[in-house]
Amino acid sequence: MYGMVNNAIKELILAEHGDQVWERIKKRADVVNEVFLSNEPYPDETTYRLVEASASELEMTAEAVLQRFGMWWVLKTAREGYGHLLQNCGRTLPEFLRNLPNFHTRIMMMFPELRPPEFECSDAEPDSLRLHYRSSRKGLAPFVVGLLYGLGEMFETTIHVAHERSVGSGADHDVFLISWESPASPP
Repeated sequence: MYGMVNNAIKELILAEHGDQVWERIKKRADVVNEVFLSNEPYPDETTYRLVEASASELEMTAEAVLQRFGMWWVLKTAREGYGHLLQNCGRTLPEFLRNLPNFHTRIMMMFPELRPPEFECSDAEPDSLRLHYRSSRKGLAPFVVGLLYGLGEMFETTIHVAHERSVGSGADHDVFLISWESPASPP
């Protein structure tokens, strides 16, 4: 994964838990980097070790850490670094979700070694849709759940996410049912 991912984990830990906790996490993860170069690729294992060490240090599950990190990624990292791209992907949550493939295509132009996940929407209704998630990386479905809740917050839309099918349970890809409260009609 690119250094920007590891930097975002670092920023989240520093913002919510402080320097001392970050130093303990780095030590547990056996990570010596003081700085991750955002545009440079790093072994996926580094990121996984940071997540596991964070979970251990914070007495949380890795899934909970990944979900919190997904929200942080949308609300902090992506907004600050790629706000213009986010704005061009849709004015509503469903529009944004349908445009995720285009978003990743644009990101790949900036990061040529990026291996982004694939997203596809199906079964769209006025207040729900299914999001299909495929990735070469294992175990990141909780991160996607966090991303979705972060997007809900970004679009000021209350959402509910149900993880209907899971690679971890033998499915060929993950499927999330995302439902939201339809905005009230104007008076």
